[in-house]
Amino acid sequence: MPDAPQPLNRKIEDLARNHLPRNLTHITTQQGTGVEDDANSLKAGVRGPTLLEDFILREKITHFDHERIPERVVHARGAAAHGYFEAYDDLSPITAAHFLGEAGRRTPVFVRFSTVAGSRGSADTVRDVRGFAVKFYTEQGNFDLVGNNIPVFFIQDAMKFPDLVHAVKPEPHNEIPQAQSAHDTFWDFVSLTPESLHMIMWTMSDRAIPRSYRMMEGFGVHTFRLVNAQGQTTLVKFHWKPQLGVHGMAWDEAQKLNGKDPDFHRRDLWEAIETGQFPEWELGLQLLTEAEAEELDIDVLDPTKIIPEELVPVTRVGRLVLDRNPENFFAETEQVAFHPGHVVPGIDFSNDPLLQGRLFSYTDTQLLRLGGPNFAQLPINRPVCPFHHHQRDGLGQHQIPLGKVAYAPSSLDTGAPAHLGALPDGYRSFPEPLSGHKLRGKPERFADHYSQARLFYASLTLPEQRHLRDALVFELSHVTAVHVRERMVQHLQRIDAGLCNGVARPLGLLCPDEDCGTGPSPASSPALSMNQQPFPVVGRKVAVLAAGRFDAALAQPVLDALKARGVRSVLIGPTLGGLPSGGAAQTRPDFTYENGPSLFFDAVLVLAETTDLDALRQIGRAKTFIAEAYAHGKPIALSTSATPLLEDAGIPLIQIEAQGGADREAIHIGAADATLADRLLASLEWHRCWTRAFVDRIAI
Repeated sequence: MPDAPQPLNRKIEDLARNHLPRNLTHITTQQGTGVEDDANSLKAGVRGPTLLEDFILREKITHFDHERIPERVVHARGAAAHGYFEAYDDLSPITAAHFLGEAGRRTPVFVRFSTVAGSRGSADTVRDVRGFAVKFYTEQGNFDLVGNNIPVFFIQDAMKFPDLVHAVKPEPHNEIPQAQSAHDTFWDFVSLTPESLHMIMWTMSDRAIPRSYRMMEGFGVHTFRLVNAQGQTTLVKFHWKPQLGVHGMAWDEAQKLNGKDPDFHRRDLWEAIETGQFPEWELGLQLLTEAEAEELDIDVLDPTKIIPEELVPVTRVGRLVLDRNPENFFAETEQVAFHPGHVVPGIDFSNDPLLQGRLFSYTDTQLLRLGGPNFAQLPINRPVCPFHHHQRDGLGQHQIPLGKVAYAPSSLDTGAPAHLGALPDGYRSFPEPLSGHKLRGKPERFADHYSQARLFYASLTLPEQRHLRDALVFELSHVTAVHVRERMVQHLQRIDAGLCNGVARPLGLLCPDEDCGTGPSPASSPALSMNQQPFPVVGRKVAVLAAGRFDAALAQPVLDALKARGVRSVLIGPTLGGLPSGGAAQTRPDFTYENGPSLFFDAVLVLAETTDLDALRQIGRAKTFIAEAYAHGKPIALSTSATPLLEDAGIPLIQIEAQGGADREAIHIGAADATLADRLLASLEWHRCWTRAFVDRIAI
């Protein structure tokens, strides 16, 4: 007799348990073909371009690009704005790109900033890399400079990108944690991939928790080529330098902001543009010849390495200004499609194996996300110059092509587009000579994974180094696999012995007994530190604390001095109702102590002559406000009679003065006049006071 049919629920259970086999000891393709090398793409020589025939790379990247719908797999959480790029000089001697070919020429742009690891619903202020993507709408076509706020990346070859993102994303068995790298799988991957260590130094630094998008550097990451009209080439790395300087958050501040305002960066960018305080960056170029590149200790094709600015200076060639917010988030910010392969004549690629893989991956991703091959027809993606081609039909076709000819050459329609041939405006790839065996591998100079990590750490100020160590302790303390923590400590010993000890002790581990790192490394590169010079204070917010009353007339000299420098004063009160302001007048607070914590502001101002000090001292959240601002390094200014609030908040003013004076700690005390405002502004120019000695004593 035939076997009795299985119950339906048993069949469903069997289907649900259709696991991948776990008894194989090697990786295969989806067709079962064994894979010899799953870490390197197929190239024409170890320094040559990636070959289109690499079916293993294409299968791996294609599946990765299509595994999430419909949001971006990475960079899902973003914000954007319109603006323009203005060239400073005529760069036609080094590039045929017209938008760089005339001093004063303005080119419209659309810029999107984003986190990497989180979903669309994640918070803005997580510790993460930030995308910095610029779409130039030039007269020669669209050029997309698709970069990050960090100049290097975790991996050297695009083949490893799916592995990296799978490791850093929430773990697949429980979808935890969201938008964080503090978990086992990420650090397991990093500890087994030493090429990631330089990037880890950056992501564990204050660079990975920026104060705002307006205060981030941007980098093209890869080495590109500039090509002039005569076919001569120059290697280039792209930089964006913010007018307001580079500024990060305190880790405790960022964590609290995740809950208080998960849209903090998005809101900051929007409000700055709406109030006319337009964010601005300068475009910088590091330029070098092939011969100069060969003389460097690093390989310029390695995306895990920088070229220190002390070796190749950054030449500033134009400015980027964002002056208009999007009208519809979905239509513009969500549907914009960037691609490093969107280039114009005068800009070409290098053989960086990470860049080579991106040239395939971005198109593949947009095909899935935006419904087919016609995503370039969406308004935010369309070029502003004329365009004409024979591509027809497909999902999302917005145009109505005319005529019966959709091919070339043709004698039936003399108006149909033809190849440019020898015409000067056509895109020509640089005729780089190639040689080498078809193989998988990396150049020898890609193998140094420690010297630039050491350079980065050595270039930081002592507070920045402390923050980096604390970040590593926080991250690794969330790793449950002890052997992964131990492996990371071994790597840190090869970077810096002090760093290793500072991380190992809180984890209950010991640093290995071996010499700290080998290999050439410059002593330091000051450009890598965020705390080297003062910057403009335009767009900063100062919280003015009040309680029983607020005498606006008495406070006006201080507020006027702040306004004259582009700083916004925001009044905090116990309620949103009016505060007595002298006579019958009333002043209405902008925030309360409940919905406007110190996290939202860059500095604190308390003027005892204009508020009821006794009432203010009775508000517990006012004390917390000052304590938090102090612990996060923010400048504080008080009128002389308001100093009791410092003691209420647990700030040891006497001990601070013994250490060198309150002004050294960015605590300013004096009469409510323009002089007090000037002292406060001078501290704001340095962003924060990271050297405060008593932060750990403040209970927040």
